This record gives sequence, C-alpha cells and structure tokens, in this order.
Amino acid sequence: MIVGTRPEAIKLAPLAHALAAIGIAPRLLLTGQHPNLRPEDHGLGGLPCDQLGCAGIADPIAHAALVAAAIEPILDRDLPDLVIVQGDTSSALGGARAAAKLDFALAHVEAGLRSFDQAMPWPEEGNRIAIDALADLLFAPTEGAAANLRSEEVTGEILVTGNTGIDALLAVLGTLAPLKPQARRLDDPLDILVTCHRRENWGGGIEAVAAALIELASERTARVEVIIHPNPQVADAMRMLFAREPGITLSPPTGHRGMIERMRRAELILSDSGGVQEEAPTLGVPLLVLRERTERPEALAAGNAMLVGTSTEQILADVRRLHRDRAALAAMARPSQPFGDGHAAPRIAGHIRRWLLHRDQRSSAA
Repeated sequence: MIVGTRPEAIKLAPLAHALAAIGIAPRLLLTGQHPNLRPEDHGLGGLPCDQLGCAGIADPIAHAALVAAAIEPILDRDLPDLVIVQGDTSSALGGARAAAKLDFALAHVEAGLRSFDQAMPWPEEGNRIAIDALADLLFAPTEGAAANLRSEEVTGEILVTGNTGIDALLAVLGTLAPLKPQARRLDDPLDILVTCHRRENWGGGIEAVAAALIELASERTARVEVIIHPNPQVADAMRMLFAREPGITLSPPTGHRGMIERMRRAELILSDSGGVQEEAPTLGVPLLVLRERTERPEALAAGNAMLVGTSTEQILADVRRLHRDRAALAAMARPSQPFGDGHAAPRIAGHIRRWLLHRDQRSSAA
C-alpha cells in the first residue's frame, strides 16, 4: 500500500483496517512526499512499514520517477500479491509505474476521476489517466467515474465502490458531540471557511480570492477563517496577503479531525480541495469551488456545490447573493451522499479478497 501524502493516508486507512479485518493486513510503503507524515496520526499505526524518504520536489514528474526507482527494489524484495495506490499524486504514479515495470498486480483506489483538462489540474489529470491505464483493479467511487473508465476502454476490472474518504469522514463524525443550534439574524455575517492551495491557483488565483475575502470581511458580509496550507509557498503568500486584515482569521494547518470540526461549524466553505468537495455534501455545508473545472461533478449535480473559479467578481457576487438569499443557502445545505455511504473500504476489501482467490484458482488450474 503506497502512501505519500496526508490525503492518501486518510483515504487508505479505512481500507487498511478493512483488509486486516479479513486477514489481509497490508504493508505500508511511505514515499516521504509529505515528509512529516506519521502513520499513527492517520490510523495506520502498527502496520509493517518501509520509509523511502522521497520528499516532494518542485518538479512532480521528476518526483514520480524518483519514487518509482525507490519502490522497485522493495517490490523485488517483498514480491507482493497486489500493489495498492490511491488518487493522483506523484507518489501514486511512481508506485503504479514500479508495479507495472516489474509485472506486479496493481489496484487503483479512487479511479476514473476526470476534469477532461490536462492543465486543470496539472499534473494530477495526467497522473490518474496513466495510473488507470496500468491498473488491474479500478475502484471507481461513482458511476460517473466508472463511465469515464469504460469510455477509455481500460483493460482492468472496473468496480463502483464509493469513496473511502467518506468512510474516514463518518468515522470521525461518530466521535464528535452534536452541534448546538446557533441563533442567527438575517443580517449577521456568514461564517466562511476557506482553503486554497492547488498549483493551478498559485499566484494570481490566490491573490484574486484574497481580494474577494478582504472585501467581504470589510463590508461585514462574512467572518472569514482561512486554513493555511502546509506548503510553505502557499502559506507565505497567504500570510502576506492577509497581514493585519480585520475580520479574517488565519489558522495553522490542522489534522483531519480538526478540519471536519471547522467544516461542520461553517455556514459556507470556499475551497479548491478535492477532499472538501467530497466531504461538504455529506456534512451538508454549502461549498463554492475555487476552480474552473472539477473532476467531482457529483457535488455540483447534488446541489451542494457551485463552481466559481478564482474571479474576485464572481466570488463576491455569489457570496453576497447567498448572504441575502438564505433560502438558496439552505437548499445547498441539505446533506447528500454523492460519493458513497461510508462502506467503500469493506467493499474494496471484499473485491480484493475475491480477486486474490480467483487468481490463486487460475494459477492452480494452470
């Protein structure tokens, strides 16, 4: 099981537990893309683990090659029955390439997501297309993702399972105390939570979002909390843009539980995060997606999210409209489950067990 980033760890932890529960405890391979990632912080403690130390570098294509080269000798040593990667990071691509080169079976968790634009996001769109072309088992979170895979005529087996990120979300929610209702007046500012970190928004995109947030806070349309991303380049830009701005709170990076606690208290979220696009509909928190395109259109179709991009004018218009029209805001706040019911991990584990049994049976017959 290849893990390079915090989101990968969060989404693979439910699967690791589901596999262990049926006697298929996985071995972890931490690439080091997020250098301070500790398995025990994400429910992955206690599993056998190798650490590669391939910290993320500026060139994600070069990083994928670095990861692949570091993984190959470990695969040669361990001779795994199956290599599992998740999502679209350079760690996932590196793991997939290493498995394919050495002819080990490959499973892709969260397969089939497509924005249909190689630049948005880059390099993630190309990464996931490449991984899906190599995979033997493709675990699509939605029917739409599965349809994308069928249209590409991938050679692996396509299975619709739901998204393991929803498993992780619901597990955390089950440990949190119920929220107490808040009395709000119609003219109160909206409590807005913001995250913005994607490469496509670096520079001008983040600056345009910041301009909108500063104006919304100054006119008391919103009380804004911005979660600073761990990436130093993004964090430094955010601190500079929001220095001494009243009405805007800058909060340090937070873990999964802390993020969920903040999300469920917000009246509106502005984010370019893929995970937030999955979690907000389940939580029933309206979301404005700070991107021009998304590979998660199910959130839009469910009515919980809208694409607004990073245009200052568009963000101002939509937030002001939702501030005035509380009925429209409430319609977006109806919880939905476009990305699964919280049982994706045991489904995937069951498919993996079946696949391994059938493979063994085919080998015996041969």
